[in-house]
Amino acid sequence: MSSMNLVLVLRVTWHLCPFHRSTVGALLASELGWKFYDADDYHPEENRMKMQKGIPLNDEDRIPWLCKLHDILRRDVASGQHVVLACSALKKVYRDILIQGKDDAPLECDQLGKEEKPVEVKLLVVHLTGSFDLISGRLLRRKDHFMPPELLQSQFDTLETPSAPENFIQINVDKNLSEIIATIMETLK
Repeated sequence: MSSMNLVLVLRVTWHLCPFHRSTVGALLASELGWKFYDADDYHPEENRMKMQKGIPLNDEDRIPWLCKLHDILRRDVASGQHVVLACSALKKVYRDILIQGKDDAPLECDQLGKEEKPVEVKLLVVHLTGSFDLISGRLLRRKDHFMPPELLQSQFDTLETPSAPENFIQINVDKNLSEIIATIMETLK
Protein backbone atom coordinates (compact mmCIF):
# COMPACT_ATOMS: atom_id res chain seq x y z
CA MET A 1 0.00 0.00 0.00
CA SER A 2 1.21 3.54 -0.72
CA SER A 3 2.60 6.00 1.80
CA MET A 4 -0.50 8.20 1.53
CA ASN A 5 -2.22 8.91 4.83
CA LEU A 6 -5.07 11.07 3.52
CA VAL A 7 -7.29 10.67 0.47
CA LEU A 8 -9.47 13.66 -0.42
CA VAL A 9 -12.46 12.72 -2.57
CA LEU A 10 -13.10 16.07 -4.29
CA ARG A 11 -16.19 16.90 -6.24
CA VAL A 12 -18.12 19.98 -7.19
CA THR A 13 -21.12 18.82 -5.24
CA TRP A 14 -21.97 15.80 -3.11
CA HIS A 15 -24.55 14.24 -5.40
CA LEU A 16 -22.36 14.16 -8.44
CA CYS A 17 -22.52 10.38 -8.69
CA PRO A 18 -25.63 8.28 -9.15
CA PHE A 19 -25.07 6.89 -5.66
CA HIS A 20 -25.46 8.53 -2.24
CA ARG A 21 -23.16 11.48 -1.51
CA SER A 22 -20.71 9.68 0.75
CA THR A 23 -20.72 6.32 -1.01
CA VAL A 24 -17.36 6.67 -2.80
CA GLY A 25 -15.54 7.93 0.28
CA ALA A 26 -17.20 5.56 2.73
CA LEU A 27 -16.69 2.50 0.52
CA LEU A 28 -13.08 3.45 -0.16
CA ALA A 29 -12.42 3.92 3.57
CA SER A 30 -14.03 0.57 4.28
CA GLU A 31 -11.92 -1.17 1.62
CA LEU A 32 -8.75 0.41 3.02
CA GLY A 33 -9.65 0.05 6.70
CA TRP A 34 -9.31 3.83 7.07
CA LYS A 35 -11.44 6.40 8.90
CA PHE A 36 -14.05 8.31 6.86
CA TYR A 37 -15.30 11.88 7.21
CA ASP A 38 -18.00 13.66 5.20
CA ALA A 39 -17.00 17.34 5.32
CA ASP A 40 -20.62 18.48 5.02
CA ASP A 41 -21.22 17.10 8.52
CA TYR A 42 -18.90 19.84 9.84
CA HIS A 43 -20.46 22.91 8.20
CA PRO A 44 -21.64 25.38 10.84
CA GLU A 45 -25.35 26.11 10.89
CA GLU A 46 -24.72 29.59 9.42
CA ASN A 47 -23.21 28.01 6.28
CA ARG A 48 -26.10 25.58 5.95
CA MET A 49 -28.65 28.37 6.30
CA LYS A 50 -26.85 30.51 3.73
CA MET A 51 -26.79 27.65 1.20
CA GLN A 52 -30.45 26.79 1.88
CA LYS A 53 -31.27 30.40 0.92
CA GLY A 54 -29.38 29.92 -2.36
CA ILE A 55 -26.43 32.11 -1.32
CA PRO A 56 -23.03 30.72 -2.33
CA LEU A 57 -20.40 30.43 0.38
CA ASN A 58 -17.37 32.71 0.18
CA ASP A 59 -13.85 32.32 1.55
CA GLU A 60 -14.84 33.84 4.89
CA ASP A 61 -17.54 31.17 5.25
CA ARG A 62 -15.38 28.28 4.12
CA ILE A 63 -12.02 28.91 5.79
CA PRO A 64 -13.10 28.34 9.43
CA TRP A 65 -14.85 25.13 8.26
CA LEU A 66 -11.68 24.00 6.46
CA CYS A 67 -9.55 24.85 9.52
CA LYS A 68 -11.81 22.69 11.67
CA LEU A 69 -11.43 19.84 9.19
CA HIS A 70 -7.65 20.35 9.14
CA ASP A 71 -7.51 20.06 12.92
CA ILE A 72 -9.48 16.80 12.81
CA LEU A 73 -7.28 15.40 10.03
CA ARG A 74 -4.06 16.52 11.76
CA ARG A 75 -5.13 14.83 14.99
CA ASP A 76 -5.97 11.57 13.22
CA VAL A 77 -2.83 11.50 11.08
CA ALA A 78 -0.66 12.36 14.11
CA SER A 79 -2.11 9.33 15.90
CA GLY A 80 -1.27 7.08 12.92
CA GLN A 81 -4.82 6.96 11.55
CA HIS A 82 -5.28 7.04 7.76
CA VAL A 83 -8.25 9.07 6.55
CA VAL A 84 -10.60 9.44 3.58
CA LEU A 85 -12.34 12.83 3.45
CA ALA A 86 -15.21 13.57 1.06
CA CYS A 87 -15.10 17.33 0.60
CA SER A 88 -15.81 20.05 -1.95
CA ALA A 89 -12.45 21.78 -1.41
CA LEU A 90 -12.96 23.66 -4.65
CA LYS A 91 -9.89 25.93 -4.64
CA LYS A 92 -6.25 24.96 -4.33
CA VAL A 93 -5.93 27.22 -1.28
CA TYR A 94 -8.75 25.23 0.36
CA ARG A 95 -6.91 21.97 -0.28
CA ASP A 96 -3.72 23.58 1.06
CA ILE A 97 -5.54 24.53 4.27
CA LEU A 98 -6.71 20.94 4.69
CA ILE A 99 -3.11 19.71 4.36
CA GLN A 100 -1.01 22.48 5.88
CA GLY A 101 -3.46 24.13 8.18
CA LYS A 102 -3.69 27.55 9.58
CA ASP A 103 -0.27 28.98 8.74
CA ASP A 104 -1.17 29.10 5.05
CA ALA A 105 -4.78 30.18 5.52
CA PRO A 106 -5.56 33.67 4.19
CA LEU A 107 -7.58 34.37 7.36
CA GLU A 108 -6.75 33.67 11.01
CA CYS A 109 -7.98 30.40 12.44
CA ASP A 110 -7.75 29.01 15.96
CA GLN A 111 -4.18 28.34 17.04
CA LEU A 112 -4.74 24.80 18.34
CA GLY A 113 -1.69 22.60 18.42
CA LYS A 114 0.92 25.28 17.58
CA GLU A 115 3.29 23.78 20.14
CA GLU A 116 3.00 20.30 18.66
CA LYS A 117 5.46 18.80 16.17
CA PRO A 118 4.22 19.34 12.59
CA VAL A 119 2.43 16.36 11.08
CA GLU A 120 3.29 15.32 7.53
CA VAL A 121 0.09 14.81 5.58
CA LYS A 122 0.60 12.82 2.38
CA LEU A 123 -2.45 13.56 0.27
CA LEU A 124 -3.98 12.03 -2.83
CA VAL A 125 -6.75 14.17 -4.32
CA VAL A 126 -9.36 12.08 -6.13
CA HIS A 127 -11.16 14.55 -8.40
CA LEU A 128 -14.51 13.15 -9.50
CA THR A 129 -15.42 14.96 -12.71
CA GLY A 130 -18.47 15.29 -14.91
CA SER A 131 -20.14 17.76 -17.24
CA PHE A 132 -22.37 20.50 -15.89
CA ASP A 133 -25.39 18.94 -17.63
CA LEU A 134 -24.76 15.49 -16.16
CA ILE A 135 -24.24 16.80 -12.64
CA SER A 136 -27.15 19.24 -12.90
CA GLY A 137 -29.49 16.43 -13.95
CA ARG A 138 -28.45 14.29 -10.99
CA LEU A 139 -28.62 17.23 -8.61
CA LEU A 140 -32.21 17.97 -9.62
CA ARG A 141 -33.21 14.43 -8.57
CA ARG A 142 -31.79 14.61 -5.06
CA LYS A 143 -33.96 15.42 -2.07
CA ASP A 144 -31.83 15.01 1.06
CA HIS A 145 -29.29 17.85 1.06
CA PHE A 146 -29.25 21.45 2.25
CA MET A 147 -27.61 22.84 -0.91
CA PRO A 148 -30.15 23.74 -3.61
CA PRO A 149 -29.45 22.99 -7.29
CA GLU A 150 -29.29 26.72 -8.02
CA LEU A 151 -25.85 26.85 -6.37
CA LEU A 152 -24.27 24.36 -8.77
CA GLN A 153 -23.07 27.03 -11.23
CA SER A 154 -21.32 28.90 -8.41
CA GLN A 155 -19.46 25.70 -7.51
CA PHE A 156 -18.33 25.20 -11.10
CA ASP A 157 -17.28 28.87 -11.22
CA THR A 158 -15.25 28.49 -8.01
CA LEU A 159 -13.62 25.16 -8.92
CA GLU A 160 -9.87 25.19 -9.48
CA THR A 161 -9.19 21.81 -11.06
CA PRO A 162 -6.29 20.04 -9.35
CA SER A 163 -3.02 20.31 -11.27
CA ALA A 164 0.70 19.76 -10.73
CA PRO A 165 2.32 19.88 -8.26
CA GLU A 166 -0.78 18.51 -6.48
CA ASN A 167 -0.85 14.72 -6.17
CA PHE A 168 -4.17 13.88 -7.87
CA ILE A 169 -6.13 11.63 -10.17
CA GLN A 170 -9.28 12.46 -12.14
CA ILE A 171 -12.10 9.98 -12.51
CA ASN A 172 -15.20 10.65 -14.58
CA VAL A 173 -18.44 9.97 -12.73
CA ASP A 174 -19.92 8.17 -15.70
CA LYS A 175 -18.03 5.10 -14.43
CA ASN A 176 -19.77 2.73 -12.06
CA LEU A 177 -18.92 2.65 -8.36
CA SER A 178 -16.75 -0.47 -8.53
CA GLU A 179 -14.68 1.03 -11.38
CA ILE A 180 -14.16 4.25 -9.41
CA ILE A 181 -13.06 2.37 -6.28
CA ALA A 182 -10.78 0.04 -8.30
CA THR A 183 -9.10 3.02 -9.99
CA ILE A 184 -8.41 4.69 -6.65
CA MET A 185 -7.18 1.45 -5.07
CA GLU A 186 -4.81 0.86 -8.01
CA THR A 187 -3.43 4.39 -7.67
CA LEU A 188 -2.78 3.86 -3.96
CA LYS A 189 -0.70 0.69 -4.56
